[in-house]
Parts: sequence; C-alpha cells; structure tokens
Amino acid sequence: MSASSTALVRSFETGGLDPAAFKHADHVAVAYEMLGAYEFLEACSKYASNLRALAKRAGAPMKFNATITLAFMSLIAERMASREYENYEEFISHNADLRSKNVLEQWYSPERLNSDAARAVFLMPDAR
Repeated sequence: MSASSTALVRSFETGGLDPAAFKHADHVAVAYEMLGAYEFLEACSKYASNLRALAKRAGAPMKFNATITLAFMSLIAERMASREYENYEEFISHNADLRSKNVLEQWYSPERLNSDAARAVFLMPDAR
C-alpha cells in the first residue's frame, strides 16, 4: 500500500476525512485497500460502518446505500480474486469501468438501486 493510500484508509477508518473531499475514486481505492487488508465480510462491515458515519457527519445520512456499498465491494473483491495485482494503480488500470458510478446499472435498474429499500438493506440485482 502506498503512503497516500495508507493515509486515506487511516483517515477513513478513524473518521478524519472531509466528506466533501471523498470522491467516487476514493471510495473505490479505500474499498480495494480494505479488501486487501481484511477478510471479505470484515472489510464490508468496516467499510459500510465508516461510510455510514461519513454520510452522517456530512449531514446526509440518506446518502448511504447498503446495496451500492455491498455490490461495489463484491465487484471489487471478485475482480481482485480474478488475478494478482501489484497495487491499486495496476488494479484500476485493468478495471477502469469501476471509475464510473454507473457500473452497477449493468445489473440494477436505477429505480431499484436508488430506492429506500436499497439504502436500508442489500437488494439482489433485478437483472436488467
């Protein structure tokens, strides 16, 4: 893990991040690093808890979405398991589609993904 990745993950885990500065690319990078550092379920639990807290600190607790969080974690973990990557930069260069917030729309309709139910619990894809 690079020094900048380490600092980003540490800030995420300790609640020291500025919510406004935490962009989608940072979400993916932190997820990648946490999935490399923890067992899958532990990484998901820690990531979701910290992300929910970040949304709350931002004054937008409804921005947390359990389905998006767990689907992205699962997709990143699956890609990580498919081959060895030296680091996040190599990983993202081979998985550039993860840079898009809309990548999950391959499996989910926007209505399902943005529903109140999706925010509260993990929903299975509706296989668009």
